[in-house]
Amino acid sequence: MSLEAPRRRYTVEEYLRMEAESEERHEYWEGFIVPLSQLISMAGGTYEHSLIGTNVIGSFRDALKGSACRAVGPDMRVKLPRKLLYFYPDVSVVCGEPVFDPEGGRRTTLLNPRGILEVISPSTEAYDRGKKLVKYLEIESLEEYVLVAQSEPRVDTYYRSADGSWAFGVALGLDTNVRLRSLDVTMPLREIYAGVEFPPEEDEAPQPQ
Repeated sequence: MSLEAPRRRYTVEEYLRMEAESEERHEYWEGFIVPLSQLISMAGGTYEHSLIGTNVIGSFRDALKGSACRAVGPDMRVKLPRKLLYFYPDVSVVCGEPVFDPEGGRRTTLLNPRGILEVISPSTEAYDRGKKLVKYLEIESLEEYVLVAQSEPRVDTYYRSADGSWAFGVALGLDTNVRLRSLDVTMPLREIYAGVEFPPEEDEAPQPQ
């Protein structure tokens, strides 16, 4: 299925029923259903994508120990409360008591994430920084949206300021740390990218004539 040419529209009830019976997960965009496997394949390979997500979960487990916050992986679905949208973020962080969508089944769909993290590649960057970013920032409980690049050691953060506006931060290079302000957590990029092999850098400088 293509994001540009989706098939027929489905109701939320049809989507949730299909999702409960399916072995594959799907995201739901206001009537259109997108297989998660398609989005992962767009990310340029499942191994690096999964490894980075696993590393982040491990870092969160240590960094959030003793706090009221917990990190969960890509099996946890997130719904936008005022939209007909259901996503499966790579990592979600909830602080305090989790609130679940009563329509989504027993504790399967989170409504109040404080932080959301997505692993991106050059082929999914426009999607994660564009349509998905705009939708995620509508979640009232969300205080930070984190994009972890797959092809280079780079982590970008969009975080909610005290006045409600959104600000941007970036951490670049394996010897740097990323500060997640909403969680009071600092993560070394070397830890996030442990075991990841990056593709060789391409020389983008113009060649002499």
